Amino acid sequence: MCIKQVVKIGGSLFPEYAIDLAKRLENTGSVIVLGGGEFANLIRRYDSEMKFSDEANHWTAIDCMEIIAKLVNDKVDSARLAYTLDEVREISDEGFTPIFVVSEFLRKEDPFECSWDVTSDSIAAYVAHLLNANLLIVTNVNGIYTHEPKEPGSTFISKIDATTMLTFQESSIDAMLPTLLLRYGTDCYVVNGKCPERVMSLIDDNINDYNFDYTQIIGE
Repeated sequence: MCIKQVVKIGGSLFPEYAIDLAKRLENTGSVIVLGGGEFANLIRRYDSEMKFSDEANHWTAIDCMEIIAKLVNDKVDSARLAYTLDEVREISDEGFTPIFVVSEFLRKEDPFECSWDVTSDSIAAYVAHLLNANLLIVTNVNGIYTHEPKEPGSTFISKIDATTMLTFQESSIDAMLPTLLLRYGTDCYVVNGKCPERVMSLIDDNINDYNFDYTQIIGE
């Protein structure tokens, strides 16, 4: 099957929402990249106390992505784990949904500096670029806001350019993603995975219902 999009499923959606969405992505030409979730958040917390090296933080957080990927895969019969881009393509051609375990791949490619600015969002963007695929960032909020969604006065943004995103102090995407979108000259969509029908609307050509909140980040 032709690979159409990389769907990064945020670790905040694990387990129930992440597993449900992975099942729904069967036969959609999707490649799944999973975030590290609470496992990675624990490393952040420990780092704030112990000040581990950037390298240790970076690679152990990526190992957390592998843990989530394997657990989701265990519950999704239509998915298969992939460890290389060739395996991603082979699994997709066989009619299964690849869940990309990126740890070994990234150690060979080593495309990023070790930093908390780089998370699964940027990794998914890199994979999408290599596969010439679209990118969806699926998270636990509707998209991008001017401030944290729960803060007073925070407003939702339906479309924003990546250059403007560079000025944001904090958002539902990682700090490196806007830079990568500009570098690759590509857009991405940020959508709420707690409403899986919204994700399906953005990737299924047979669904034309876009009457919901999502954010398009323009990188071109």
